[in-house]
Amino acid sequence: MHNGGWSKIGLVAAAMLTLAACGDNAEEAAAPAGGVAEDGKPALPAIPVMGPERVIIAFGDSLFAGYGLDPRDAYPEKLENALRAKGINADVINAGVSGDTTAAGLNRLEFTLAAQKDRPPALLILELGGNDLLRGLSPEETKANLAKMLTILQKQKVPVLLMGMRSPPNYGPEFQAQFDAIYADLAKEYGATLIPFWLEDIYRDPSLFQSDRIHPTADGIERLVASTIPTVEGALPKGE
Repeated sequence: MHNGGWSKIGLVAAAMLTLAACGDNAEEAAAPAGGVAEDGKPALPAIPVMGPERVIIAFGDSLFAGYGLDPRDAYPEKLENALRAKGINADVINAGVSGDTTAAGLNRLEFTLAAQKDRPPALLILELGGNDLLRGLSPEETKANLAKMLTILQKQKVPVLLMGMRSPPNYGPEFQAQFDAIYADLAKEYGATLIPFWLEDIYRDPSLFQSDRIHPTADGIERLVASTIPTVEGALPKGE
């Protein structure tokens, strides 16, 4: 979401903020055992990371790429840490590209999948559409591009978690209704897991956004990981 007209970005961001609306063997690695907790009591032992490696591709725009943040604070990296803290042997690949529209994502999806041919992903998290909004692209175009990506992923038998976005009201009620329906409609049609609006937990709080009022701060990312990790974990296929 880095590219595009900044005056328009500021308007859209302000509106959004005011919406009422290594292998198959078990690993022995674990986070270091805790020593002493803040309350002075012994810290709980770390949960060991176990089971086969679960490759997750975080495929999106600057909200995944970590625009304006230390790379270690980007959503995919924080998500990986959180999953591993729960004992899940996760490798979350950051495939976020700042400025990507759904059309740009469609153009690079198959290349991204091909790069993982030796490590098929257990899950792909699809997070695109915000830049379509900023550029005023039609909901029909956004939906068509996302549908093509979901078709590719379905053919390659890659489970999908679809991160929904929401249109700000200044686009008008008709546009808003069309755009907001995209993600739920596609999730139902393609059998994808859905988070209806993945910024839901932070969008009302300006302190969790950077000065551009679009991209989350590191604290905002922490909140997003906490609010979305149950759905991410639930979207991972069982018994692998």
